[in-house]
Amino acid sequence: MELNLIHFTGLAIGASTFLIIGLFHPVVIKAEYHWGTRCWWLFLLLGILALIGSVLIKNVMAASILGVFAFSSFWSIKEIFEQEERVKKGWFPKNPKRTYKS
Repeated sequence: MELNLIHFTGLAIGASTFLIIGLFHPVVIKAEYHWGTRCWWLFLLLGILALIGSVLIKNVMAASILGVFAFSSFWSIKEIFEQEERVKKGWFPKNPKRTYKS
């Protein structure tokens, strides 16, 4: 019985990882559109908090999901700067209410 639970836990962690990564993609796009790259520290703060939570929580499922969330937040710091470059190339729309660096 416990062996089956382990298999479902792995599937649940995998599905959660897929959803978290999928969630961060539009979040990065929207964050860059509204605030530019100056919001990178929010992703850092979220990542640090989730990382601390991941280390402190004993439940494997919750700790794993928080760990994935933490490192997705850290990865988003890089992505927000790359999103700025994609906007400059015209691949994504510019926010007309913002001024952009050349």
